[in-house]
Amino acid sequence: MKVIVDDLAVNYELKGKGDRLILMLHGWGDSLTSFHDLVIDLMPENMVVALDLPGFGATEAPHEVWDLDNYSSFVADFLAKLKLKPDVVMGHSNGGALAIRAISLGKINPNKLVLLASSGIRDGQKGKRAITKAVAKAGKATTFWLPEQKKNNLRQKLYGTIGSDMLVVPRLQETFKRTVRQDVQADAKKLNLPTLLVFADKDPAIPISDAHKYNELIKGSILEVLKSDNHFIHQDQPGKIAALIQEFIS
Repeated sequence: MKVIVDDLAVNYELKGKGDRLILMLHGWGDSLTSFHDLVIDLMPENMVVALDLPGFGATEAPHEVWDLDNYSSFVADFLAKLKLKPDVVMGHSNGGALAIRAISLGKINPNKLVLLASSGIRDGQKGKRAITKAVAKAGKATTFWLPEQKKNNLRQKLYGTIGSDMLVVPRLQETFKRTVRQDVQADAKKLNLPTLLVFADKDPAIPISDAHKYNELIKGSILEVLKSDNHFIHQDQPGKIAALIQEFIS
């Protein structure tokens, strides 16, 4: 389905049945299709709304550089446009950081929060950003003579060696830089709602130490650590994740 929000054509899905509404927010470079299996498992007892955030999937990209605050306002406007009030917000990876920021700002006010392999803790990012900057400089120096497509392909490989998502969506590089600089630990500490944390013990993108930090920061939060080396734990173990969520929100 399509709707115009803040002058952007937005792709979304609204499925399921029941009185409880779950809003799903995907991570960087992902789309609402990421939650396909999870939605199927949850929709018999819940209404589920998932959207492609601006710049991803089938939704138009922002017309300017955004950060988590801009995305928070957008999500609020999206919900207002459709006259929806989610009882539960679930965010994966950067979608989790977005959920934390949006709730902290009062843009959305769910009754419960589910964070799946959520990013947003930037303590260890300084060194990584320095490496990313060095690789970016090297990438430009070594690819200036190549055709544009080959430049992008080679730079993608360079960034891939350090695990950077910067070039996953090339047109949003500046938005990516601004977004990943936002540490949401202070926002997490302000949260005062039941929160379920689900993380993989060997996630290659998010260290398990981040899960424990969130568990300490968010008062009364529940932490579930699954055995997996997949950052997309909701795809790796959708049945298990759905069962944990259903038990938590029921």
